[in-house]
Order: sequence, then structure tokens, then C-alpha cells
Amino acid sequence: MEENILENLQSLQFEQGVGEEERPLLFLLGRFRGLMLQACAHAVFFCKLLRALRQTPGNGPVSLLPSPGACSKEKPLKEPLKVGIIGGGHLGKQLAKALLQVACIPSWSLQVSTRRPDTLGDLQDLGVVCFYDNCQLVDWADVVFLCCLPSQLSHICFEIHSRLRESSIVYSLVTAVSLSRLKQLLSHTTILRPQYQCSGKCVNVWGGKKKITAALQDPAIIKATCPFSPEGGITIDIKWLEAVFYAALNTCTSQGMPHPQALELLSNLCLPELLLPCQENKINCPPFQVTHFVNKSFAQSMTSEDTFPWFNLTMVQLKETPFSQYLTACAALRDQLATLYCNSFGLSLPESEEDQSASSSG
Repeated sequence: MEENILENLQSLQFEQGVGEEERPLLFLLGRFRGLMLQACAHAVFFCKLLRALRQTPGNGPVSLLPSPGACSKEKPLKEPLKVGIIGGGHLGKQLAKALLQVACIPSWSLQVSTRRPDTLGDLQDLGVVCFYDNCQLVDWADVVFLCCLPSQLSHICFEIHSRLRESSIVYSLVTAVSLSRLKQLLSHTTILRPQYQCSGKCVNVWGGKKKITAALQDPAIIKATCPFSPEGGITIDIKWLEAVFYAALNTCTSQGMPHPQALELLSNLCLPELLLPCQENKINCPPFQVTHFVNKSFAQSMTSEDTFPWFNLTMVQLKETPFSQYLTACAALRDQLATLYCNSFGLSLPESEEDQSASSSG
């Protein structure tokens, strides 16, 4: 375990060199760490969900709920989720470690492309392939995380846009570049871009002394990263969660899965009875239905053998969808998804906190 040799030397801490006039800005350090943790936690949840849906036929889905030693005990999937990261700076390195240790992505299913692969010795020691070839990474990966500087993004998009497959998911953590601009740069529609909002208040829940992977095992931090929670002073636009579910359905479509089977798989994975906050009144929390994701007229035209259409994830995040309407109207579903999110990190929410999470989301 790495140790911070400066931890107990107060005179050498960053804060000691800050003048009185700058001290009111120290809360930005906590905000920076909070945004880092939010980004890593949400990426972990997204990859766990996609990985669970890439099932071996007949064996059922891999559960989102972790068990002791889950990363070492999970059986390899027939169609593993291949994750690539473009950018090996602080964010890219922390994300890679979170995916390895919290999302249980095997090292052979994770690659990093960066201009300085020689600086990623700790990741390479864990078995992660690190190199500098963005096109090679995009050719290989199912999900590509963009963790580069905003100034580098245009060049990177120019490099990779012609190599993206329809099923390639681009997940941008370059917050300074809008979703519409990304769509234009990449000529691609399967893009996720989480959008975070920071309140004016500084809330110190982000565990400044902990490593990112250790922080993602802290109950207070996981609660603060929950998509329906205002704790921590940083919230994510709920359109991100909608895009996550439409991306999940695209994953089922890419496997040629008929839509009734896809809905059953997603319901079994995300709405298991053991998690339902509404167990005494299950009628309020039904399994997913086709009209939760497509409009009624299109649903009526679908046969039992049809897959879902390929969903445009950029439009999902920019416009109202059937799922956004359902998510807004169904408090029980919001309860359930808040519970699922926390449970996926090994955290159980008391019932009162589930109710509070749902009520705070409207």
C-alpha cells in the first residue's frame, strides 16, 4: 500500500501556502475531488450494467450486486466488455483503477492510449495494455472513455471518427465540450456525456485523504454519487441515467436479442424482488414494458421476434423520451434504481433513505 509521507507534516501541506485572500477558494479542491469521484462512480455503474448484459446464452445475467472477492471470483464472459481509455492523465489513471478494482473489469479487457504510456507503469504492472494509438484502441474497444484535455479533443475526434462502429459507445468525461459538439466532431450518435451541476454550498463528504478506489467503498460517498441524491453538493443530470438504459437496450440489440427477452433480462437485472422498496405493493413497480422505451404506435408495430430499434443516445440526452416520462411519473422506479445503484457498490440503503432519495428527485 502506498503511503503519503507528507500526510502528518502540516507545514508542507498545500493549504499552508495559500494566502488569506485565496482561502475562500479552497472549497474548489473538494469540488474537484467530488467531480472526480462522481465521474468514476457513474462510469463504474455503467460498465457493470453493460457487462452484466453481455451474458452467455442460457446462463442468465451476471448480477450487479457484488459479493466478497467478487472481482476475483467472477467467471469470464463469452463476450467480455472491452473498455478503452483515451488519456492517461490523473482522471484516466483513476478511472482505470476504479474499473479494475470496483467494476471488476479484467485487466485484459482494459486498454489505455496515451502520449506517455511510460508513465503508467503501475497500470501495466496490473496487466493493463498501455500504448499510444487511438485508432487501434477504438478498433478494439466496445466502450471508449475520453479523458483527454479539451484542447486535445478536436484532434482526437478527427483521428478516430472514421473508425467508430455503430455499436461503439463513446463516453466523454471532457466536460468543457458539449454533447452537440461531440456529435458533430465524431459524426456519431452513440455518445454519453454526463452533465454535472455544483451547488453554491461546499459539502465535505468526499474523503480527501482516501484513494479513489477506497473512496468508492465509503457509504457516505456512494450515497452522495447516487443519481437521485443532492448530498455532496454535486448532482448529475438525470438524462444520463436515461441514456444508460437506452445504451443497455442497444447492447441487447447488438446481440440480436428479441425485445421481449431484452425487457425480461433488464427487469431481472435491475428490478429483482429482493431489492424492491415496494414489496408490499408490487403493482406500483412492474417489470419494464416496451412502451416504457418506445411510443405506443411503434410498440404496436413490433412482433415478438423484433429487436428494439437502435437508439440514438445523443437524442435521448437532448429530448424527452418515453423512459424520461416513466421515470418522472413512477416514484417506485426511482426508489428501486437508487437502491440498485447503491447495492451495486455493496451498500444497502435503509428504507427511510430510499424514500428521501425519491422525494428529492421530484
